[in-house]
Amino acid sequence: MAKVKVQNSSTKDDAVVNAIPLACSDEKAAVEFMEKHRWGDHPACPSCGSLGVYQMLDRKTGERQANFRWRCRDCKEQFTVRKGTVLEDSAIPLRHWAYAFWRAATSKKGVSALEIKRQTGLSYKSSLFLLHRIRYAMAGTPFDPMGGEGKYIEADETYIGRKPGANKRRGYGHKNAVVSLVERGGGVRSFHVPNVTAKTIKDVLLSQVSPASQLMTDQAKQYIKVGRQFARHEWVNHVQDEWARGDAHTNTVEGFFSLLKRGLNGIYHSVSEHHLHRYLSEFDFRYSNRELSDGQRTALAIKQSEGKRLRYAEPCESAEK
Repeated sequence: MAKVKVQNSSTKDDAVVNAIPLACSDEKAAVEFMEKHRWGDHPACPSCGSLGVYQMLDRKTGERQANFRWRCRDCKEQFTVRKGTVLEDSAIPLRHWAYAFWRAATSKKGVSALEIKRQTGLSYKSSLFLLHRIRYAMAGTPFDPMGGEGKYIEADETYIGRKPGANKRRGYGHKNAVVSLVERGGGVRSFHVPNVTAKTIKDVLLSQVSPASQLMTDQAKQYIKVGRQFARHEWVNHVQDEWARGDAHTNTVEGFFSLLKRGLNGIYHSVSEHHLHRYLSEFDFRYSNRELSDGQRTALAIKQSEGKRLRYAEPCESAEK
């Protein structure tokens, strides 16, 4: 693998940042890196949750076994740090996983499977599936409502790529619709929706945003009726070149869309409709955790991989539908 270059960092997690290059090139360091950021100082059995676990050592050398297994004193289960995460049943060395987690969490516009292939020597198919698993780890779990009293939520939609079998035509009917909600100074949630109608917009907003929030949109008619259910709804008229009026604007969500499209067009070039939601999760994760340092963001992505499982057949089957 090519030598990894890391810029000097003055953040509190220098140790994390400095540990990443070693974890990307040495398997033992990668295992210890993953264990630290999954369990911290309290390794636990993924089957029963017991803290009564110990490392399995080689009887002759006293060193850890080559497979880096642990054993639980309570349920007698043997396991590794992969167990119960998106890494489970993967034969890919953990040093390659560490590298991919790092690049996916820190590259502002994403990292391509071809780049992972070049740097690790994995096949393209393995690199692509590895990144899909990492995107799945980055995806959020059931959310609390965004916003709240005094909070501003910007909502807007954009259109990406082309639907399978759809001919290019005037308007956006042949493209994939994405609705994004951005909390000013906070996170973002993006959704691949079948269409942009008043009902679709209503379902997204009412399920994701607190009614005490102040909703900011453009002049699209789909937002007018549902906007009445929030503490305040303001919109700007882009058709008449109105981009801001006091605190009413959608510049924050437009800024997120610029990152999203630069990544999808410049790094990934073409994204399947069936996998678009995974790419949205990746961009949402990086944007929502932009205040974290690179090391903290990488550690969070690893932590979020726990309790998730994505089998190879799942993305393949969805792509064939």
